[in-house]
Amino acid sequence: MATACSNNNNNNNDNNKWAGATDGTALIRWDEWLAPYAQTLRARYARVQELKRILDKSEGGLVKFAHSYERFGFNRGQGPHGEPGLWYRDWAPGARAVFLFGDFNRWNQQSHPLKRGDFGTWEAFLPDSPSGEPQVKHGSKIKLWVQLASGAWDTRVPSWIRRVVQTGSPEFDGVYWDPPQKYEWKSSCPTTPSSLRIYEAHIGMSSDQPKVSTYKEFADNVVPYVADLGYNAIQLMAIMEHAYYSCFGYQVTSFYAVSSRYGTPEELKALIDVCHKHKIVVLLDIVHSHASSNVKDGISQYDGTDSHFFHGGNRGRHDIWDSRLFNYGNWETMRFLLSNVTWYLEEYHFDGFRFDGVLSMLYHHHGIGDQSYSYDHYFGGAVDADALAFLTLANEVIHTIKPGAITIAEEVSGFPGLCRPVAEGGIGFDYRLQMACPDLWVKLLRTTKDDDWRMGDITFTLNNRRWMERCIAYAESHDQALVGDKTIAFWLMDKEMYDWMSVTKPLTPIIARGMALHKMIRMITMSLGGEGYLCFMG
Repeated sequence: MATACSNNNNNNNDNNKWAGATDGTALIRWDEWLAPYAQTLRARYARVQELKRILDKSEGGLVKFAHSYERFGFNRGQGPHGEPGLWYRDWAPGARAVFLFGDFNRWNQQSHPLKRGDFGTWEAFLPDSPSGEPQVKHGSKIKLWVQLASGAWDTRVPSWIRRVVQTGSPEFDGVYWDPPQKYEWKSSCPTTPSSLRIYEAHIGMSSDQPKVSTYKEFADNVVPYVADLGYNAIQLMAIMEHAYYSCFGYQVTSFYAVSSRYGTPEELKALIDVCHKHKIVVLLDIVHSHASSNVKDGISQYDGTDSHFFHGGNRGRHDIWDSRLFNYGNWETMRFLLSNVTWYLEEYHFDGFRFDGVLSMLYHHHGIGDQSYSYDHYFGGAVDADALAFLTLANEVIHTIKPGAITIAEEVSGFPGLCRPVAEGGIGFDYRLQMACPDLWVKLLRTTKDDDWRMGDITFTLNNRRWMERCIAYAESHDQALVGDKTIAFWLMDKEMYDWMSVTKPLTPIIARGMALHKMIRMITMSLGGEGYLCFMG
């Protein structure tokens, strides 16, 4: 991580002159090394303000724009002549023709065409029957039959669909989800904790049985346990629907659908309700840094073009993740993603988000290769200005719609202002993950005997973070526990745990020393590493 900036009290007079700035340079009051980049700060702030002015003029404002899920996808409403029914709207500028088909029309691919509108939008209205019966019933499967830009025909799962299921085929089917009995919330959202203690969890992996667990089982068995341990926040990963289960939720295929592997949307709402009953806030691990490259049940090449929602060509593909990269400067991409955060705040009562892959979003190089992060790098051509503006708008949307909501950035470069208010010229996140902490422990455990650990080096790394930007400290998360690494317990005790970590056997020196060091690592990380703390389940 980049070298932290100290609070230089000797320069208060110089820094105070920036405190009242309203042009995006107030950030400099916290870090005088930003002064040479004041013009870049002004330009970035002006870009966001200009986007907001355009939104005010063309979309009715940022917040209304971020409620586009109320117009796109499937929504009940009135038809051209005031008749009740179901609207479907989508954006597919490269498509030549689009049809709805599914259970409701016996999978007739030609009977229900969509009409092309302005800017590449498509829409269709399905009126209710004279007796008031909807044409598309709750729980029925539905897809699109699309003539792609090339002229070929293929199926697509609607991009704004709110539920998808996998039944008998590797591909997912869209499901129209509008239960007649709406979920009734029982508990109000808890007050935002001043000091976060986060329990990171994966619903499917949370059972002690060899099976995919469910929302209901997590609510019944895990939430009370987490509350008893003293955590005040639960961060849920792998919620947004993903066709490939082994990606741990990071190759999203349907952005508005919660994973059907664990249960229904109402069962997830009930889980969040139980958390709120226990005064636990719930954070969604939201993936807007990239998307699955799946075509038929994802949003890649949705209209047959390479650039729908994404950059075309090599720029639109992540070399390591084998996934698609969003074009954050595209108007409809912004609509889709900004509405996505609103959807989860309002429909599911999430209390905030952990934004995955912010480092990849911020830079054109996506953090790939040996990068040397410096102030020139932070304010140079490597930064993706469109992504920066999108993240700023996303934080404005979240904190406007739900004051007190929490946003956490997964970002390791030390980007200045990431966790400062937008009004100062910051990006608006509340916290960044202090990724230097687990990196420190992995490095020490791999390379250095614990007898040779240097406390000065440890405390320096744990304290090395940007002044006035809050961090979430952690010794290990799912990255260390699941993704190509070992847990701290395994680094310390390894195979000894299989035979000697038992109350029925005496402690061996390896187990005793390992458990002691395990506790000490977590204690010092929690104490020095940041303004909040996270622990992965188990």
